Amino acid sequence: MGKRTKKESETSGKEMVEPLSVQSKTPATAVLLLNSPEEDILVKACEAIHTFAETGDENKVSLLGLGALEPLCQLIAHNNKLVRRNAFMALGTMVTNGDVKSALKKRDILPSIIEKLSLEEETVVHEFATLCLASLSMDFGYKVQIFENQALPPLIQLLSSSDPDVEKNSLETIFNLVQDYPSRLAVHELGGIPPLLGLLKSEFPVIQHLALKTLQNITTNKDTRNTFREEQGFEKLIEILNNTDFSDLHAEALLVVVNCLSDSESVHLIHKGGGLTKLMEFVLTPSMPEIQSGTVKCITMVAHSCESRKLLHEQDVEKVLVELLSVADVGVKTSTCQAVAAMSFHLASKDSFRELGGIPAVVELLSNESLELREAATHALSNLTHSNRLNAFAVYEAGGADILVQQLYGSCPKTVANSAATLHNMAGQESIRCSILSHGAMQALVEPLKSTDTQVLINTTLCLATLACDGEARAELQKDGGLEPLVNLLHSHHKEVLHNACLAVNVCASDEPTAVEMCKFGALEILQEISQSVNRGKGFSTLAMNSLLNSNLSVKYSVTDHLASTDIITSGFYDAGRAHSGQRILALEELCKQPVNQHRPIIVVSTVSEEITNGAEERQSNPSQTDTSSKGERRTPRKKKEEDKHKDEVWPDSPTEKPWNKMDDVSLQLLVKEAKESILPLNDEQEQYAALARMVSDAMGGPVEMEKLHEFQWVLHLSELKIQLQSNVVPIGLITEGIYGHRALLFKSLADYIGLSCSLVRGEYNRAWNEVLLFSGDPSNYQHSSQPCRYIVDLMHQPGSLLAVNTAAAVQYYTI
Repeated sequence: MGKRTKKESETSGKEMVEPLSVQSKTPATAVLLLNSPEEDILVKACEAIHTFAETGDENKVSLLGLGALEPLCQLIAHNNKLVRRNAFMALGTMVTNGDVKSALKKRDILPSIIEKLSLEEETVVHEFATLCLASLSMDFGYKVQIFENQALPPLIQLLSSSDPDVEKNSLETIFNLVQDYPSRLAVHELGGIPPLLGLLKSEFPVIQHLALKTLQNITTNKDTRNTFREEQGFEKLIEILNNTDFSDLHAEALLVVVNCLSDSESVHLIHKGGGLTKLMEFVLTPSMPEIQSGTVKCITMVAHSCESRKLLHEQDVEKVLVELLSVADVGVKTSTCQAVAAMSFHLASKDSFRELGGIPAVVELLSNESLELREAATHALSNLTHSNRLNAFAVYEAGGADILVQQLYGSCPKTVANSAATLHNMAGQESIRCSILSHGAMQALVEPLKSTDTQVLINTTLCLATLACDGEARAELQKDGGLEPLVNLLHSHHKEVLHNACLAVNVCASDEPTAVEMCKFGALEILQEISQSVNRGKGFSTLAMNSLLNSNLSVKYSVTDHLASTDIITSGFYDAGRAHSGQRILALEELCKQPVNQHRPIIVVSTVSEEITNGAEERQSNPSQTDTSSKGERRTPRKKKEEDKHKDEVWPDSPTEKPWNKMDDVSLQLLVKEAKESILPLNDEQEQYAALARMVSDAMGGPVEMEKLHEFQWVLHLSELKIQLQSNVVPIGLITEGIYGHRALLFKSLADYIGLSCSLVRGEYNRAWNEVLLFSGDPSNYQHSSQPCRYIVDLMHQPGSLLAVNTAAAVQYYTI
């Protein structure tokens, strides 16, 4: 406020004395005169100091250095009104300087100032006393002292002063005080709402602004809002918003409106009084963009409550918001998208936005240059498509799939998180999922998997789990390097990130190549650690681990020592032995590249390609190239020369070449062919198992008596194979002297290939066996058939014998 309004002179002609020519003296002289015992000299000295201090901060500091502060602090309590008034004028002017405020901290002056706020004091004293408090209240320490010295009651009274300067200074002091919670409550309890509302009609904009700012602070309290509403405060705000002459006040008025609409009870009462209708009308009234944006933010605030969203829906707020999506201003569109996101928690609103054409309008905003607008638009789409297939399809039809995939490359974490969430919501529909994948979604998700933002990780892993149900998508993720960062997320201690990462791993492990790749990156070991943890969730980690094992039977056998009848061994299976706790099981490729060592060999099951299969069939018809007997005769043990011939046909002579990807086992293929021709034609299932057992025994060195087991040279034989192949990996078809574990693995492999059902169990000390399930009666006759029984197939001592599980013979078979 420029200058004070009229001030009446407090001195009469009789009180006037000859002017003391203080101006002609130095400021030091005026300061000295402050100690004069004569009241008229004190009046003039204070006036001179006030005049000198008004001219700038340098003069205020100069007076401070001359010692003016101490006598002025005493004179504000002087008995003479003129002395007291002029002393306040001088002190109030000086205290606006920071150095003076700091110096005042050493003096207990606040009680003297607050005492002079009584209504008995003259207006000029009120003006400069409140000016002192307004300046001092900007300091936190002073602010606390002012509150503790009970300054609020007289300050609230002075809000109704006839002097605008007193109003302004009192209001400014109160505004500074209500930055703290206790003062906010006190203003309400002391009846501060009515005078504050009265100041909204002030002729002075600075007072109106301060009143609105103060109301914004104190209406954060619910009880204050109730009183504000009872005093028709909301109506007064709407009057301001509807008055174009008050356009400079609209932004601050809207902030108070936001507080008024922050609880559902207030919203309901305001709605009852027609307040929401007026707000809807105002939002569409042409105004400055920041005002329009602020109004939309009010709607967003209201929409945070379920009951309030229902009221807004009844007011057709969706129609208003859809109209605002097409305005030119980016700020308004951003606020509108935020409002759409908030309203989308109301189910009926989701449908309204789609029916009103709001979804294509939001999708269009994804191409805007504004990062903030794109973030708000993706947030709106995420909420609109959540559990709403029609909205998801509407986004797809509007071309949203491609644009959303591109948003995954963005630098704003919230935009990336929202985009991933929207794509997840859309990908539940197969046609949309195919479209999303065609736009390179799997590649786009790789970088977000490395993010440090929690919400990005939560949404990205969930989106990945949905998209990875497609086999080509899993292959693409592996090609683009997405499996390693996914596996790394299993280390997360954030519950939701870990949950979604396990879910994604579970889906990605549907294929053997991706399962093997994830095992390379330590997925299995991490999941095992989680399963042993007390604090981390086990449900989905167990699911992910089982999925990994079921798609990577080689690892499953090493970890669990068991393959069920439903676990079908295929080409590429290898037995690396029992895994130690925490030890990563190497992939076949890695094992093949290791130099020959002293450890047990890795046994691999590898059938031949189509080309070699045809070759095997040709060799089968040529007695000089095969060791099989004529059809119908039981297969005899292979001779060393024939074995070497097969090795030469399959394996390269160079010891440096490690053909891990060319392990075509011709010998095994011949065994498969023989099993198909000689075993499958048998009608009795029990006889099929017995015949296959004899075939395996013949291939692995024949029966060995229990007492002569130590004479069986299987260890030497395997060592010779390792040296001959220059590899730790030995194809199972080349083993002609095999013990329990080798025979059981060959039996399981052949049985799976020809369609017989059996399990594979590893025991201790190189023991392993196969279990089969057989009916003891006639399985075709339900009434006379008994329950199926489990049997262990003897492959070592009496090949073809079936030993009932848990009998003495069976126990002896798999124990020493």
